[in-house]
Amino acid sequence: MRRRAQPWLGTLVEITILDEIDSARIDAACAAAFDAVARVHRLMSFHTADSDVSRINRAKIGEAVAIDPATALVLRTACALTEKSDGIFDVGCASRLVAWQLLPDLHASQAGQQFSSAALDWLDVSTLCKRAALLIDLGGIAKGYAVDQAMAALREVGIAHACVNAGGDLRACGSTAFPTVIRDPRQPTRVGAEIALRDMALATSASYFSLRDHASGQVSALLDGRNGRALTARISASVLASNCMIADALTKVVLASGDPAHPLLREFDATAFII
Repeated sequence: MRRRAQPWLGTLVEITILDEIDSARIDAACAAAFDAVARVHRLMSFHTADSDVSRINRAKIGEAVAIDPATALVLRTACALTEKSDGIFDVGCASRLVAWQLLPDLHASQAGQQFSSAALDWLDVSTLCKRAALLIDLGGIAKGYAVDQAMAALREVGIAHACVNAGGDLRACGSTAFPTVIRDPRQPTRVGAEIALRDMALATSASYFSLRDHASGQVSALLDGRNGRALTARISASVLASNCMIADALTKVVLASGDPAHPLLREFDATAFII
């Protein structure tokens, strides 16, 4: 077993490779995977000034913004999930997170009161504009996409048995099961569940590390897009799916709805559980 780790996406991204190959091939495979993650970070980070997300957030109402096809794929998927989840999952939530001081106030003039991605108009497959002042944050889906991209890079160079873990968003490939621990949301230093992850993706969302007091009450980095309210219950939602982008996004739907059998899971052949 060989393991490499780098800090990206506001967390530690860890790659584990089980293939019996020499160190040079391991290093090259990991470098390709980390390059894939770094590209997602550059394109989709809320904090990076020249990212696609920041350019969308800075754009004036009605201004056309051309974005990278990868960003367009993630954002279009997010918008589709907003519609399919009746608004529970919505990347147009960043103005609330800025107000709660959970994201930096980089584009205050664009914040407004709008927190729904319904304010985005697609002009073509990778060009959009805003119909209202809006801040978006892809933090609830882009990390899962980055995991998928890292796994694709590993497979492209011939890696058959591996696991990519980005702060609890994981994807495993191959026939070997990777032991995976999920924290107890009431006591995060304790084990809440253990899973043998094999050739699947797993994502978990919980508010225990982002909970804080605010003038408006207790808040967290997770919210219900239907009403903009923070999710503060000491529970976690985990989703198993074929890819990590979908698993990552669906954890928020399960967490906000409190329903581990939410109908949207069936559409993506996913399963979930709440601790």
